[in-house]
Amino acid sequence: MDKGLHFTFCVITTMLLLRGSSLAGKKKDPKMWAGTDSRGPEEGLPTLTVTTILEDPYVMVRSAELEGYCIDLLKALAAMLHFSYKVKVVGDGQYGAVSSSGNWTGMIGEILRQEADIAVAPLTVTSAREEVVSFTTPFLQTGIGILLRKDTVSQEMSFFHFLAPFSKETWTGLLFAYVLTCFCLFLVARLSPCEWNEPKNEENHFTFLNSLWFGAGALALQGVTPRPKALSVRVIAAVWWLFTIALLAAYIANFTALLSSGSEQLPIQTFEDLVKQRKLEFGTLDGSSTFYFFKNSKNPIHQMIYEYMDKRRDHVLVKTYQEAVQRVLESNYAFIGESISQDLAAARHCDLIRAPEVIGARGFGIATTQASLWTKKLSVAVLKLRESGDLEYLRNKWWETSCLHKSRERWSPLQPQALGGLFLTLAIGLALGVIAAVVELSNKSRHAAGHVKKSCCSVFTEEMCTRLRIKENTRQSQETSGRANA
Repeated sequence: MDKGLHFTFCVITTMLLLRGSSLAGKKKDPKMWAGTDSRGPEEGLPTLTVTTILEDPYVMVRSAELEGYCIDLLKALAAMLHFSYKVKVVGDGQYGAVSSSGNWTGMIGEILRQEADIAVAPLTVTSAREEVVSFTTPFLQTGIGILLRKDTVSQEMSFFHFLAPFSKETWTGLLFAYVLTCFCLFLVARLSPCEWNEPKNEENHFTFLNSLWFGAGALALQGVTPRPKALSVRVIAAVWWLFTIALLAAYIANFTALLSSGSEQLPIQTFEDLVKQRKLEFGTLDGSSTFYFFKNSKNPIHQMIYEYMDKRRDHVLVKTYQEAVQRVLESNYAFIGESISQDLAAARHCDLIRAPEVIGARGFGIATTQASLWTKKLSVAVLKLRESGDLEYLRNKWWETSCLHKSRERWSPLQPQALGGLFLTLAIGLALGVIAAVVELSNKSRHAAGHVKKSCCSVFTEEMCTRLRIKENTRQSQETSGRANA
């Protein structure tokens, strides 16, 4: 009896040891991680096998554990829908494409072969994938961009780079404002009796050329002659000085931002620029949705990009996103891929930059089998997470890096709309100056009308004609005096 009990105890002990070693072996398997929601699997929760792919910052391995945006998203979904899950990394390291044999690879293939129930990863929703699996509402929106290394695309500043702080429309508006202001100075100086009291005897110092010189001196913050004496001329001069000070301040600020920004040093702004240049090779992930986007596109530029990548697929197509980033850092290579991932790469590697143009708006969704009951539940859960701000929180959490504070804001030339109030102030000042000159001339005409016993309007008209057509009146007076002498 004692021997039987001893034998039974040994058997039970051996079985427990074997079970413990088996569980330990499973924990060391780098392809499988387990996770549950707060209620635990012991309460009969459904367990889903989740396939994913290692890509920073979506899924990463840290201290033998998985973490990242998609892992946090999966935990939130499990808590909302009450399921447990097991996470496995896709065996072939692919997202999902049709192979030469007609079978699907990557995470899509694992779902079709029922090796996984759902795929939670940066998996792009495409029509080809939608035909074989079902996708939830996208949890992230993205597009296709170009990732470059800054020193491979930088170029020398143009000869007229000093004009870049303002747009062409702003420079045109400035030139028009300058000419109009100088003309108003010239006109008001002729009309104002306080500036030019005796048109027949005195010389008018505010000629049009002198007015142009006066306006140019104000632009350079230099005082020049002639100096205005009349109130009307001084109003226009003061408004022009205010205008030039504010304009120079805006120019200096924008020029400083331009010099500290690399946006104007990017000759590759669009995909068309990428096709035209010959310095950089370019490619994308082999078998990715980006590759098939260019293959199926009817755009001529997109077709040229596809033909280039297809002819050199062994050389320009990369296997993983990490390989693509490393290749951009180490060689003359431009990577075409998801813009949201490129933004992260540019933030973490300060030598990288994404070109401004983004095409092919798309989204990342959770893939399930077509007959799965989980598709609608997961879609509703994703929408709730978006409405509550949890998706935005996860986005900020995993895209915030040490290099983000070094990134520079995109620079753009100053448009006329930004200076609209300044131009309006100048226009009002010019109008006030002209009105003041007319008032000054009217006052003189009213006083003169009392002495010569003429109507104020006739004196005002004669005075106006004399000042605006001074040469003609002088010639007529000289001819009259010549006839009298004869």
